[in-house]
Amino acid sequence: MDNTHLIFMQRAIELAREGMHNGHGGPFGCVVVKDNEIIAEGWNRVTSTNDPTAHAEVTAIRLACDKLGSFQLDGCVIYTSCEPCPMCLGAIYWARPEQVFYGCDRQDAANIAFDDQFIYDEIDAHIDDRQIPFTQINQAEAVAVFKEWHQKTDKTEY
Repeated sequence: MDNTHLIFMQRAIELAREGMHNGHGGPFGCVVVKDNEIIAEGWNRVTSTNDPTAHAEVTAIRLACDKLGSFQLDGCVIYTSCEPCPMCLGAIYWARPEQVFYGCDRQDAANIAFDDQFIYDEIDAHIDDRQIPFTQINQAEAVAVFKEWHQKTDKTEY
């Protein structure tokens, strides 16, 4: 393993510890690296901001994209102190970094009561069997907007 990867992972772990001890939220940290330089750092801020999406990875991705002036992390590597949860995994795939390194895995997180298995189960469940009811309404009107997007000639693809 390249020592550089270990240095960047160590920073993600330090951010997890700092955020946890400074009252920001759970023990999660993340850095985004481009050209062997940290361009953004994030730590869990869920409880300090009352934002359930303020996970370390999402926070770091938002900052990195803002710094790069892009909605994609081309040429970037993400180092996160824990295997990303389903939300962060989705954000990572949308951001399209080159690679992700993680410290703890999902079982390590479950062992300290950060268990995302119920979300994985909900994703696999039929929409009618999910714990939170999902009801489709106004599909025709919503699809009309999709058709407009499909025909739009000046859109930015992503």
